[in-house]
Amino acid sequence: MRIGIKVLGCPKNEADCDVLEAILRGKGHEIVSTVDEADVVILDTCCFIEDAKKESIDEILDFIEYKKRKPFFLCVKGCLVQRYARQLVEELPEVDAWYGVVSPQRIAEALEQGVTYLVGEPEAVYDCAPRSKFGSYAYVKIADGCDRSCTFCAIPSFKGGFRSRSVESIEAEVRELVKGNVKEIVLVAQDTTAYGVDLYGRPSLPRLLKTLDNIEGDFRIRVMYMHPDHFDEEILDTFCNTQKVLHYFDLPVQHGSDEILAKMGRIRKSDQLLNLISSIRRVLPDAAIRSSVIVGFPGEKEKNFEELLDFLKAAKFERLGCFTYSDEEGTSASRMNEKVDEEIAKERLEEVLSLQSELAKESLSRFVNKELEVLVEKAARNHYIARSHLDAPEVDGIVKVRKSKRLSLRSYHRVRVIDTDGFDFEGVAL
Repeated sequence: MRIGIKVLGCPKNEADCDVLEAILRGKGHEIVSTVDEADVVILDTCCFIEDAKKESIDEILDFIEYKKRKPFFLCVKGCLVQRYARQLVEELPEVDAWYGVVSPQRIAEALEQGVTYLVGEPEAVYDCAPRSKFGSYAYVKIADGCDRSCTFCAIPSFKGGFRSRSVESIEAEVRELVKGNVKEIVLVAQDTTAYGVDLYGRPSLPRLLKTLDNIEGDFRIRVMYMHPDHFDEEILDTFCNTQKVLHYFDLPVQHGSDEILAKMGRIRKSDQLLNLISSIRRVLPDAAIRSSVIVGFPGEKEKNFEELLDFLKAAKFERLGCFTYSDEEGTSASRMNEKVDEEIAKERLEEVLSLQSELAKESLSRFVNKELEVLVEKAARNHYIARSHLDAPEVDGIVKVRKSKRLSLRSYHRVRVIDTDGFDFEGVAL
């Protein structure tokens, strides 16, 4: 079969579909890049927040419309299906197959057998993880699902409880990627700080990082999605005492008001979060700290929002994502009173983004006239596009390296930073 795959949502979905593609290639199928070439189209969906659900539905409808002009077998899979399978089957009969959160191996087998419905208990993790695409970076899923009790999040309802992959299976996957000249390994999970607690009886992210750090090769390791309530001294020590782990800390705090943090089901208070941030910067002055916050949470009054702004001014995150709250059915927050008006939430979003633009420029300016090691990924007309340790793929900025000398792609180079706009860097190669 000639199969096209489109991925929506988070890097965990990208990792799943990379593995699925490798399995399908191994079975003799051809992976194609356009709908016109495809006998089968697989759409991987997301439903984390309202905007993600809307995007997934819009994509399904677009493919259904395309099928009227050029027939193909349309398979929709992933989180949206796991969560809303019955409604989707009823309302969209034009879709040929519905698969929930299912391992790539079972999806490949189901496609070959012509299975049209495969939704049961979520299978979010798996040990069979071959790869057939080797870019400059790769997402590696170390765990999935969640046992935390954040009141705004519905992920446990469709991803299931937290499950980790074994250290051995992750190590084998990373070795294969490094052998394929992948230069940056990005570890992802719903909460990477919880890695291994289900397999080894205690959180084991430090053990995993030390194992991967010992793999030979010219590559770096980036860790995403570390829950700030469960980030501890052992994890920080591991970042300090490994060679390949980048000094990049993805710590989604979600808010800066103690009252709202408590309503969200978070443990650490704002002063504890600021102490955590200070402790990271004290031992690693070059650290890049990324976070995310939600505005418009039920009960968020003006004073709570002002507390958030004050928190952000004190934290001075290098990178920040901001989202407006949306009710997710089945969550505790969706049943809370004192909903914030949508227009007020949007205004608060704009205010946070405006403030963050100023704060980020101030924070990133400390790197001007300093040297950074960057991964050169593409060549543009007048510059190379690269990423430093401050820049996670797809969500952060880039380093524009002037073409003052020829640089090889997919390799690390030293660059002197000469300017920043608060998001991207401009630099010259040394």
